[in-house]
Amino acid sequence: MTETNTSGSAVRPPFTDLENRIMAAIWSSGPSSVEAVHQTVSKKHKLKETSVRTLLRRLEQKGYLCHEVQGRAFIYRAVEPARGLAARAVRQIIDHLCQGSVEELVTGMVDAEVLSTGELDQLAHFVETRLRERKGK
Repeated sequence: MTETNTSGSAVRPPFTDLENRIMAAIWSSGPSSVEAVHQTVSKKHKLKETSVRTLLRRLEQKGYLCHEVQGRAFIYRAVEPARGLAARAVRQIIDHLCQGSVEELVTGMVDAEVLSTGELDQLAHFVETRLRERKGK
């Protein structure tokens, strides 16, 4: 089932652990056949190719993957890059747990020492750079 968040975009069901491994395989390899995904994922998990095929179909039903047919093979690709999906997931956290406030999220992360000093420095540098770029436009 797909819900809608407060910003109006679709909220897709989260990944199971195996679904996450399959998505990671596709994100790292690009468009992939069932066989290629099976070879990658089965290095760490004993799965039958039919199980991988089922998981790929489920991920497609959830809206994370799409496929095209090449000969007799289905080639699956991610609908969006991992970074985009992560950004939307963070937006959901902000909407649901931080009353829609990015400041609330970042403040909570800093207060809980989730970010290292180095990560905070990198984030500050990134924000400063983006602000200069936007003001220069």
